[in-house]
Amino acid sequence: MQSSVNSTRRPSKKPPVSSESETTGTAASLIPAKPTLTSLRRAASHCKACDLWKRANQTVFGEGMPKATIMLVGEQPGDQEDRIGRPFVGPAGKLLDQALIEAGIDRADVYVTNVVKHFKWSRAERGKRRIHKKPRYSEIHACRPWLDSELDVVKPEVLVCLGASAAQALLGRGFRVTRQRGKPVESSFAPVVIATVHPSSILRAPDEKSRHSEMKAFVDDLKQVARLAKDRRQN
Repeated sequence: MQSSVNSTRRPSKKPPVSSESETTGTAASLIPAKPTLTSLRRAASHCKACDLWKRANQTVFGEGMPKATIMLVGEQPGDQEDRIGRPFVGPAGKLLDQALIEAGIDRADVYVTNVVKHFKWSRAERGKRRIHKKPRYSEIHACRPWLDSELDVVKPEVLVCLGASAAQALLGRGFRVTRQRGKPVESSFAPVVIATVHPSSILRAPDEKSRHSEMKAFVDDLKQVARLAKDRRQN
């Protein structure tokens, strides 16, 4: 296994929330003393640790099995996710669902989330369409306590980083998905950590042939995830 760029374990103790109505300060100040996914989701709905909440409709927290073997982490919610309030329900989410089925993974058995919980966007030059904007490092850093807490609660056996933003947030800014995709990485976040592409990158492929090729490679990565998860469950 390769060593990750940053494998320092997160502190296990979280500062208590001073009140349910608290909406300012750092995200860490909102983390419940004994967090559950339900209490974390409720607390995150009040988060104003960075300015992204000002233009987003709502916080989009992770969802799935509380003790899922597999945890998938993407970059941030998109337009549909921001409107509906659930992760991976837009076009990239539908492609992810298809890939999971082809890989033999039931989405109901996994936990899905993003490193950033608010949709960052800009208005299209024409029309009302909201265009995805890549979050800054400061915004990822501000949101990090939520992801750390999700990892602490779920404790996945296999952690999958979808795309460069998720991989670099967890494995270090020098990590390159193009060079290291599909290769298990040593990390304290989970017994097995793997990075692959974000499904949205497949949607951006220039033609049908490219999309088919990239989808096949993505499914192959997820099939490896399924095998690794099976091995972990049997150990």
